[in-house]
Amino acid sequence: MDELELLKKDWKKQDTSKYPQLTYKEIYSMIHAKSSNIVKWIFIISLLEFAFWLVISVLLKGTPISNKMNDLDIDHILIPLTIVSYIVLIYFFYQFYKNHKNISATDNSKTLIENILKTRQTVKQYVVFNLAFLVLGTFLGATYGLKHDPNITAQLQSASLNGGVFQIYAGIIIVTILLLAAAIGILLLIYWLTYGLLLKRLNRNYNELKKLEI
Repeated sequence: MDELELLKKDWKKQDTSKYPQLTYKEIYSMIHAKSSNIVKWIFIISLLEFAFWLVISVLLKGTPISNKMNDLDIDHILIPLTIVSYIVLIYFFYQFYKNHKNISATDNSKTLIENILKTRQTVKQYVVFNLAFLVLGTFLGATYGLKHDPNITAQLQSASLNGGVFQIYAGIIIVTILLLAAAIGILLLIYWLTYGLLLKRLNRNYNELKKLEI
C-alpha cells in the first residue's frame, strides 16, 4: 500500500470536524506531486523513444537494408515523411512539456483534473499518430517497391508469362500485412508497458481527485 492509500485510510479514521482543511490539503498535495511526476516521466520517455529511433536510423546506415533503400532512390518520399514526422513529434514533445509545467503550477483540484484529462488525451493522440504513421509509411514503401524494385519487377514479368502475377501480388500483400501487424503488436506492447502503465496511475489520481471534489 503506497503513501497515498495510507494517508487516506488514516484520514477516514480521523474526526474530520477537527482538521478538514489540513487533511484535504495533505491528500491533494500528494496527488498533485504524484501526477506531476507521472507527466514528467511521460515527457522523458517520449524523448528517450525519439532518441532510440534516431540511434537506430544512424546504426542502419551502410547496412544491406540502407543500401537497398538507396538503390530504390526513395528519398523523395522518405525526406518529406521524415520532415513531417519531426514537426509533429516536436509538437507532441512541446505538449508533454507544457502539460508537465501546467500540472506542476496547478493550485486547485479542478484545474488539476482538467490538466490530467488533457495529458491523457495528448498521450492517446501521440500513440495513434505513431501507429498511423507506421501504417502510412509501410503502405507507401510497399507501393513504391512494387513499382521500382528490380527484383520484384523481374518476378512480375516472369510470372506474367505463366499467369502467376496474382500469386506474387497476394504473397507480397500477405507478408506485408503480417509484418505490419507484428510491428504494431510490438509497439502496442511497448506503449502499454510505458505510457499505458503511467496513464493507469494517472487515471487513479484522477479518480481520487474526483472523490475529493464530491
